[in-house]
Amino acid sequence: MHLMYFTEQPMSAYSEQAGRDFGATALMFPNTHFDPAEGSRLYNNYIEQYQLAEAVGVDGIMLNEHHNAPFCMQAKANIFAGILAAMTQRVKIVMLGNPLPLAENPVRLAEELAMIDMISKGRLVSGFVRGGGQEQLATGVNPAFNRERFEEAHELIVKAWTQPGPFRFEGTHYQHRVVNPWALPLQKPYPRVWVPGVISKETIIWAAQQRYPYIALNTSIADTKRIWQLYDKVAEETGYTAGPENRGYLIQVHVSDSEERAVANAREFRWMQGEFTGLAHPVWSTPSGYGSPNNRRAFVEFSAGRRPNPRGITSFEQQMADLRIIAGTPKTVVPKLRKILEETRPGILALWGNDGKVSQKDSLLCIKMIGEEVFPQIREIARELDLKSPFEANAPVHLRYSTDLRKTQVAAE
Repeated sequence: MHLMYFTEQPMSAYSEQAGRDFGATALMFPNTHFDPAEGSRLYNNYIEQYQLAEAVGVDGIMLNEHHNAPFCMQAKANIFAGILAAMTQRVKIVMLGNPLPLAENPVRLAEELAMIDMISKGRLVSGFVRGGGQEQLATGVNPAFNRERFEEAHELIVKAWTQPGPFRFEGTHYQHRVVNPWALPLQKPYPRVWVPGVISKETIIWAAQQRYPYIALNTSIADTKRIWQLYDKVAEETGYTAGPENRGYLIQVHVSDSEERAVANAREFRWMQGEFTGLAHPVWSTPSGYGSPNNRRAFVEFSAGRRPNPRGITSFEQQMADLRIIAGTPKTVVPKLRKILEETRPGILALWGNDGKVSQKDSLLCIKMIGEEVFPQIREIARELDLKSPFEANAPVHLRYSTDLRKTQVAAE
């Protein structure tokens, strides 16, 4: 099993009351509430956390990015990945990931990732995402073309990594008269690609068709099982049988040396969930054309108070009961994680350990206990349940492109 540490890197040093008064903190919350001095402190705190994660035996550091939002300070995850590539020696640098539809030049993105892979000596896992709905608005990208741009940018990046240049690329959204990068990945044919997601069926189907591992982001056990049912069905139709090596799971888990402190800190996960406006207004997060009509309708009805949150966000107490949030000492956390592993059978597990205003002292204690006390037991459980990671299963699968840019043939290298 591949075991990772994750934090959303929140910019927590701003007025909670200001956020409540405005009603949302993503997209339109004025950046006058941002304090660069506090930002500097927090960025360096996160670097310290990642260094400790490697020291205590974590397999991978999961990175992502968001824009125009204080719940995530990573405006460019590749910058942090480049820092970690030079500062760490062993951990995988797992990008989950770069929002492809926001890229105006996918070839440049391919070059950046190739540099990270070379500097880290082949430790990059390159995840690709569609980006949040509000981020399409923030960057001036038409949400209706989100999925088209995602798939075309992915195609161009893979070709830039694998097809000798120079060559010409003429797509619908990206046109390059010359593709000839002089920065190519160390890993061949190219770095592993993992795809994270929450509720988009189209993304699950696409990932299964590419044979890319899909990482379920803090979904309920029941929803996660439905994700694997769809993924497995598409895998069979594509010509292979999916297993734990194709499945990943991110879960919010805070570990401490006392139950009371762990639960108090775990309440900070509500920052990301929007308890005091940590997210964009639902209409901003799902603009017209961004997702399926059914998904947009669900979010619009939620914003109007006519139905529950489509993401399944309930009270903190209910999420604790449903194992959407886990908090406690290693003694109480491990049995709950065992249940999740038994029910969902992932080969990749990421613990989202810290969020909101958790102190640096408590954040470091959480990471230390995860690495030294929780993960060793999880490895034993994974061996018992035969939950192999993509690295253990040794199943790198990539796309081999035909000369027709609109047709692909899936093949195991």
